[in-house]
Amino acid sequence: MTQPQRFSTSVLLTTFCLASAFGAEIVPNREGLVVHEWGTFTSVADERGESVAWAPLIETPDLPCFVNRLNPNPKSAYAEVRMETPVLYFYSQRDLDLSVHVAFPHGLITEWYPKATKVTPQMSTGQISPGYRDGEIAWDALHVRPGPDPKFPTGEGDSRYYAARHTDSAPLEIAGQHEKMIFYRGIGDFAIPLRAVIDSQGRLEIANRDADSLPLVIYFENRDGRMGYRLLRDLKGHERVEPPVLDGNLDQVRLTLANELVARRLYPKEAAAMIETWHDSWFENGSRIIYIVPRAMVDKVLPLNVAPSPASVERVFVGRIELLSPAVRQTIESALTKGDVPTLAKFGRFLDPFVNQIRGSSPGVFASHAATDYFMQANQQVWRSLGTSCIR
Repeated sequence: MTQPQRFSTSVLLTTFCLASAFGAEIVPNREGLVVHEWGTFTSVADERGESVAWAPLIETPDLPCFVNRLNPNPKSAYAEVRMETPVLYFYSQRDLDLSVHVAFPHGLITEWYPKATKVTPQMSTGQISPGYRDGEIAWDALHVRPGPDPKFPTGEGDSRYYAARHTDSAPLEIAGQHEKMIFYRGIGDFAIPLRAVIDSQGRLEIANRDADSLPLVIYFENRDGRMGYRLLRDLKGHERVEPPVLDGNLDQVRLTLANELVARRLYPKEAAAMIETWHDSWFENGSRIIYIVPRAMVDKVLPLNVAPSPASVERVFVGRIELLSPAVRQTIESALTKGDVPTLAKFGRFLDPFVNQIRGSSPGVFASHAATDYFMQANQQVWRSLGTSCIR
């Protein structure tokens, strides 16, 4: 079995541009440990702009089967925020032995690799909705071993997991398992800093409720391959944004985001790996907000402790808010009435929260037998695969 090593042409271009702009990738020369982390918070806004509890209608496996997970896995249960693919990198000029602890006061850790010393709370059989409280995970015997990469675990199928390995971080060893980074995921209920609403004309009403300004906010729209975006920088308070003109270039928005990730002190290869991991999701069909999460919020939502203490720690998270735009609403309503299952399927894991909003505000919308059958079969498939869905 061989590990997929492919980067898309766009991401290779992004990496080249970043290296040209910021210099070649460097491992810290000074004594001491440098820790870098990136991850995402994904939410869905209702018609008032507030986060809703949601669950994916379609749960497509995207992680290799060697990744550890709770069983039964609550990741398909309703929650306001899905914390997706945080990864921790470690840079050192010498061998180190560390302990790493991550707390998630308003959430649960659902998947992780390598093997953890402690994951709490654990799930009981049949317990799917535990309240998303007091999650934590720890790796008490982490060995940082700078040098050539050893053989890492692989699977037969492609997975977004592998892109995160394309950095210059030091290899790690935990309990006989080798990896390039620490990986974990979770679900939770906590407040995000943005309230975002799209009016009937496609204008975005957006408000930052956090004390810290948001360094970058992207209002992005993709209508069947025609895409555009608007940028907001250092957002404080309230703004009104005109709808994006759908003549944008995807490489340009990727590079804009990658530059911002590097400005937040990720290394260029880390920024490129993050975008490669999520490029097929962040820029898929639909309307959404993509924003840089304030560091203070990351530290509050997800306290991190590394011992002995590193010389520096950088944590860069991207927030994603999925929006039910007028165009998306019209498309879904028409597909429900006509039983156009292929169109409904395009909205993937966000279809269920969108349909719930449509039913709440437009109870007269009729769902055909074909659409109803599609929802029933999709839900049954999700529950049958709960805790076992993975890529071999």
